[in-house]
Amino acid sequence: MEILHQSHTFPIRDRRADSLGDFRYIPDEIICTILDCLTPLDLARLACVSSFMYIFCNEEPLWMSVCLKKVSVIFFHFWVGFSSPFLYRRLYRCHTTLDGFSFDDGNVERKNDISAEQFHREYDGIKPVLLNGLADTWPARKSWTIDQLVPKYGDTTFKISSPLKVSMTFKDYVSYMKQQHDEDPLYIFDDKFGESAPGLLKDYTVPQIFQEDFFDVLDKNRPSFRWLVIGPARSGASWHVDPGLTSAWNTLLCGRKRWALYPPGTVPLGVTVHVDDDDGDISVDSPTSLQWWLDFYPLLADENKPIECTQLPGETIFVPSGWWHCVLNLETTIAVTQNFVNSRNFEFVCLDMAPGYCHRGVCRAGLLSLDEDSLEIIEKNMPCEKENFRCLDLTKKETKARILRPQQNENGKENANGSYNVWEHDFSFDINYLAMFRNRELDHFTSPWCPDNSLGQRGLREWLSRLWVGNPGKREMIWKGACLALNADKWLDCLGKICFFHSLPFPSENAKLPVGMGSNPVSLFPFTNGKLGEPIVRDHFKDIPELVNFINSVMLSAENVCISTDSSSFLQQVYVMDEYVVKIFAEGGPQSSIFDLGTELEFYSTLSEVNSPLKNHIPNVLASGILHLENGSYNIDSWDGKKVPDVIRKCSLIPEKGTGDVFPFGVQSKILFTYRKDMSPENGPDDSDESTIVLLPYLITKCCKGEIFTELRNVLPWEDVLNLASFLGEQLRSLHMLPYPSFSNSDLSDFEQNREFSFANDMDMEFVSNESDIPVEWKIFVRTLMEKKKNVSGRLSKRSGSIPKTLIEKAEAYLPDDFLKLLSIYEENGMKKVGKPWSWIHRDIMDDNIYMECKSCSNGIPAPTSNGGVAKSWRPTYILDFSNLAVGDSINDLVPMHLDVFRGNSDLLKQFLKSYKLSLMRKTPKQGSDDDKYGRLSYHAMCFCILHDENVLGGLFKTWKELRAAESWEEVELQVWGELNYYEGFP
Repeated sequence: MEILHQSHTFPIRDRRADSLGDFRYIPDEIICTILDCLTPLDLARLACVSSFMYIFCNEEPLWMSVCLKKVSVIFFHFWVGFSSPFLYRRLYRCHTTLDGFSFDDGNVERKNDISAEQFHREYDGIKPVLLNGLADTWPARKSWTIDQLVPKYGDTTFKISSPLKVSMTFKDYVSYMKQQHDEDPLYIFDDKFGESAPGLLKDYTVPQIFQEDFFDVLDKNRPSFRWLVIGPARSGASWHVDPGLTSAWNTLLCGRKRWALYPPGTVPLGVTVHVDDDDGDISVDSPTSLQWWLDFYPLLADENKPIECTQLPGETIFVPSGWWHCVLNLETTIAVTQNFVNSRNFEFVCLDMAPGYCHRGVCRAGLLSLDEDSLEIIEKNMPCEKENFRCLDLTKKETKARILRPQQNENGKENANGSYNVWEHDFSFDINYLAMFRNRELDHFTSPWCPDNSLGQRGLREWLSRLWVGNPGKREMIWKGACLALNADKWLDCLGKICFFHSLPFPSENAKLPVGMGSNPVSLFPFTNGKLGEPIVRDHFKDIPELVNFINSVMLSAENVCISTDSSSFLQQVYVMDEYVVKIFAEGGPQSSIFDLGTELEFYSTLSEVNSPLKNHIPNVLASGILHLENGSYNIDSWDGKKVPDVIRKCSLIPEKGTGDVFPFGVQSKILFTYRKDMSPENGPDDSDESTIVLLPYLITKCCKGEIFTELRNVLPWEDVLNLASFLGEQLRSLHMLPYPSFSNSDLSDFEQNREFSFANDMDMEFVSNESDIPVEWKIFVRTLMEKKKNVSGRLSKRSGSIPKTLIEKAEAYLPDDFLKLLSIYEENGMKKVGKPWSWIHRDIMDDNIYMECKSCSNGIPAPTSNGGVAKSWRPTYILDFSNLAVGDSINDLVPMHLDVFRGNSDLLKQFLKSYKLSLMRKTPKQGSDDDKYGRLSYHAMCFCILHDENVLGGLFKTWKELRAAESWEEVELQVWGELNYYEGFP
């Protein structure tokens, strides 16, 4: 302290301008951000420029960041400070202790021996509470200390709280923890500790009051929900709302934690919430926990302060859904925390997974998140008088004015005491209130999916379906949640109309939810023999007045209740079947849906014409049509894919080709339509018309008996899995041998005459010259791949998953500079020919699209064994869901099958190829050379993975975790697809 006083007795010359040159105009914060982007070698060189740069380039927080990114080790370096307030504050946070912090007990209620009834009545979904006694009988209460955990788990690797996904052994982390003086110390935050250290799971049990958790039905497929948390003093979680609006409990076993909490909709001072107005992605900019307590907390007036508490060992804190919270470790702490979904927060979790952005922003930032578009949504959804929601008529500017900065009054003058009480505002965290901010015009099946949702679209539907079947007593609540997340009421309404039109029964209670695992809503429902009479139908629909009116109107015109002359036999078969599947096409919008159904119907027709053996392994088609809403009235037109229905003509959805073909919306038109979208992405989705007509194509098929492979993969004997691989080889062989419609140059030229075709990004005139002798379908194929290569690194960076950043940066260089080289072109009789097969492709062979039948079952009952057990052996019987049908390179079908069905098992891929017996590529003499990548089938498959429309790479790096450290795409390629290089095929 004496030295500090002496330093102020002499004038200090500011050498910043001389040392930094033009950089003197840039704030220190920005300089530090720039330096964080440099390599270690560049930093070392820059440190030699001047004394100021030497200080900047040797700062500890900088080198911790650099080392974590480059070499995954901790670098310790100390420096002597100089006149930079920004660096001084960082240095202070690096070395301050919390012993002098004056924290009282806080104002969070503490309860001992609370009953479940009292908890759910007074706290669950209402306010935080500190609970004593819940961990008294846990072994962890005594054994979870640093000294006792190191001997047991010293060599166990745990995840660290870093966006760079760093892991450390526990003994190395303890060593770091004792030596570090970091501004924001790393702490263990591991959601997989139960796998790396399963013994820890035996040391605690979930308290009884938190045991209702609806995510439990997903078992191993549930989202991350429990974390081991270990950290030193000064570490902690910055301000956040728990993922997916789940609730949480956190039990402290060692040390002390300081908590600060704000109610939903109240954004803490210093925190900024960003909401993506496309997919609703939420990102939060927040100071570190320690920085907030040091720099922002002192600015708060008493009425604006959060509720606070100091958590002691053995105490459990409950954080309700939607509450903002920030945690600061006052000393070394060890804790376990779990997030959960129960009856109180279930509807909030469902709402958070609904498409759109407005409701997600309001749930976190309150009315401050509103913009003009949001206010329009509210006006459409408002079910009651506006005066009951007196803030909703405010503009965004007026709403912001209600929440003043703590240091300003209404006149903009500084006011240390503030003027707005955060605990007294008009925001209500009520599900009915929040649901008003949901854009009901957006749909689960057609809208962008938020990457930070707790579940994917497929996972959400699976979760709700399992809850619906397994919790009949809670179906009213589950239905409300499904309506929020899926628009389930809308799809049930549509299903009812389709069922009535085709004289099918309304789905049973068990089948009310769309359970499709793909991209379209699919409903399965049982059928009772005998035709339903009109009174029974009306009874099924009695709760849907609009549907009752629809039924009455159709009953007045009985001639409308038919499908077509060609389909009458199907209706006769319907009455004797046990179950049906109704699939409503929705993915991609009305145009895409029409092309999807039209292509699928053309495919079924082709199967029948050539009598392909594949037809024995796909569900029988019973009926198809288009449900359309026009001028407020629902109508249905049967459609077998042939000709252009009048309702489509009204919408001006005429295909690219002429309408005189047998299947005007078949695969040929679908390819041209997709090509137009790919080459003109500025047009967005397929909403080319402004018609008020809503089109919903649908398909009714026979429901298969058995189980989907998804449910069986973990119990099947290896022999059955090998048989499945052989089965898929046989069926894809049949699929790829089907005749396909031919393309002509006029198909492509007609399209390109209507647009200014760009040959940017390598699509130059040399390419046009080289492709002149190439069939039209391959021209489209190559040009589409070239378009997808544009900004491939940017697209991969936006996808969730574990794609290594180093590989993303190398993706463009790995892909072909000329995609014509992928075609294995050769000359024959002076003509250029493509050495790859062009065929029908399924594009979605995944584990939920394969049905299996029990071989050892009699009438569905497993045969008993001699020891009293049950023997089950399964054989594959059906391939499902041909919604994504197309024509193209047959290798495309191997991508989802190998990554999803086979989970990358090379033995299964080899077994598949033995049954497939078709050539995948003609090898030219040049391609036979060892250094020619275009001669490797593995290279072709890897390119298709990188350019795939779906995030298949995310799944790839989850299956091959060791490949996250790969230094090149070639390394990934050969590990995943190397088996293909040994396949010669049977040309």
